[in-house]
Amino acid sequence: MSANMDHGLDPVTFEVLKNAYVNIVDQMAEQIFRTCYSFVIWSRDFSSALCDANGDTIMQGSGDIAAHVGTLHYTAKAVINAFKGDIHPGDVFVVNDVYQGGTHFNDTRIVRPMFYQGELLGFAQANGHWADVGGATPGSFNVNAIDHMAEGLRITPVRVWSKGQCLHDVCNLIASNTRAPADIIGDMEAQAEATKVAEQEVCRLIEKYGLDVIKTSFGAVQDYVETLTRQRVSALPDGVWETEDYIDLDPGVGEGLIPIRVRMTIKDDTVHYDLSKSHPTSIRCFLNACFGGSFAAIVAGTKMQFPEIPLNSGFYRVVTVDLGPAGSVVNAAWPTPVAGFCSGPFEKIMNSIFELWAEVMPERAMACTFNLDYLLIGGQDKRDASGGHKYFMWYDWMVGGWGARNGRDGWAATGPVFGVQLGTQPFEGQERLAPVLTTCHELRVDSGGPGESRGGMGVDKGVILTKVDRTVVSYCCDRERSITWGLWGGLPSIPHGVWVNEGLENERYLGSMFSNESLSPGDVVSRPSAGGGGLGDPLERDPQLVCEDVADGYVSIERAAIDYGVVVKEVDADLADYVVDRESTLAKRAYIRANRGKWLDEDAGAIAAKYRAGELGTLDLIRQYGVIVNWGSGELLEKTTQQFRAMLKRRTSPYWSQRMQPGQDATVSLKVA
Repeated sequence: MSANMDHGLDPVTFEVLKNAYVNIVDQMAEQIFRTCYSFVIWSRDFSSALCDANGDTIMQGSGDIAAHVGTLHYTAKAVINAFKGDIHPGDVFVVNDVYQGGTHFNDTRIVRPMFYQGELLGFAQANGHWADVGGATPGSFNVNAIDHMAEGLRITPVRVWSKGQCLHDVCNLIASNTRAPADIIGDMEAQAEATKVAEQEVCRLIEKYGLDVIKTSFGAVQDYVETLTRQRVSALPDGVWETEDYIDLDPGVGEGLIPIRVRMTIKDDTVHYDLSKSHPTSIRCFLNACFGGSFAAIVAGTKMQFPEIPLNSGFYRVVTVDLGPAGSVVNAAWPTPVAGFCSGPFEKIMNSIFELWAEVMPERAMACTFNLDYLLIGGQDKRDASGGHKYFMWYDWMVGGWGARNGRDGWAATGPVFGVQLGTQPFEGQERLAPVLTTCHELRVDSGGPGESRGGMGVDKGVILTKVDRTVVSYCCDRERSITWGLWGGLPSIPHGVWVNEGLENERYLGSMFSNESLSPGDVVSRPSAGGGGLGDPLERDPQLVCEDVADGYVSIERAAIDYGVVVKEVDADLADYVVDRESTLAKRAYIRANRGKWLDEDAGAIAAKYRAGELGTLDLIRQYGVIVNWGSGELLEKTTQQFRAMLKRRTSPYWSQRMQPGQDATVSLKVA
């Protein structure tokens, strides 16, 4: 019997209300988008939800950020726990506490209790990424933080509207501890108004359908999602699968990849994830996740396997998680810094889940996607001829490549898995708001991981500082060393990392994680985003497709030969006219097949020396030899190389012996039970 019939709702009314709740959340999103103050929230770094009187999620919208899903019910419950018995019509609360189910302090939630004729119905919630919440670094991404106090303002549940009256003193106290107080007040009001829209719309539905029907439907839609999810899962084979991915390093320990281990169990109609074998302690920087951020990654990664199922707390009844003891890198405890959770554990958990589900539903297989990055430049804007000292913050994230899919190339220049719906910030808007001009933004040749299906393309972006003073740059990213990997024989992409004045005498390589590096007028800051990993043996890719990639500017003639074994001849570059040398291609592919297994065992020190001497390039080290170095100095990272090579020998080289998918050879399957 269907969930709606169990609750006595006729099917038509149930469907109308189920979709009405999605529409209400989408109306909240439109209200935020049209009335927000900050450029970051305008670029759609926000999410909304309806929750019932217990705080459980009734529905999320059609355009929410992946990293926010699975956390908004925690926030509603935190408000209930803090103010139980003291919640009134017209109240509005604010909270960003990561230790009560939040993600990071920038993600600040506005929560409004919804009432009808004095009865509490539930809660409307609008979550937005505030561009700054204080702390030691503009934008509040402090790589060097050793506790959360250095990351900005921690807001436990606090009332900011009381019975319809704004508590200006509280709002001003919060905003005054940020670098953009006017934006914070404006965004807070925009989010509060969005929750008011939700309350009005729910009350309108009550006037039409009646209070009892609406209250019943709140539970019915959650039961519906639970039932539908259990039906889908029960049709899949039972089993246990496990894999691992890596954060680049713990800066407090030294080089060496930090493991995130994910074990997935499907039994009957449930899916259980065990992350308890991940790195047992938090790392000494901000790339940790509290339980809310890790749970969001689990939910988002799993939900992508079932795109037709709506998202609410019914989904969470089917998908369960064991994060292990508090204090780990995936279950950080107070006062661990977690501002970079989205570039650290979150992204690794999601890609691990994609890999695990590729074993269960190979038709949906996808290799690793590029890593989310945030580049933040802050200082004094000197463009004002009157001599003012306006503070500016230039806040930028990149599009990049998604992993190759089973039978299809990956998407190019797409938003990160963290939030596909994040808008690409228009350069004209960025340049109007800050003294930072974009110098280039283009697809990066050879960034897509080679495979039978090629990974999507990453991009290059460069900016130049104009009239600035007392300016610093910070960067939140990863996969400079745990480079975006391929699947089923596919090869990795490229490393992330930031350069200042690349190619000039005063060039500096800053890497993929740093805070408060000084900048001066005229400095050029550039960085790539990685492409997606390849899927399948690149030597099995149709040579004509490789030739077309060369003509399109996706693959260079040089890497076509090295990575794909395809020898391409230029006929007329201006006309994008290229041809495949068939005989040379056969010989080249035969040579690579005979030797590539040995390359992963060559002396890593000797390979690094050739890199420093200019005899080998970055992609040679990564894709042919599995060697990781400091990309600025060329110094061999011995432990990291050992781990990276072990990863390639697990994800890539076993699939080169024959064309196959998981399950066709038990020696390369991730299934353990």
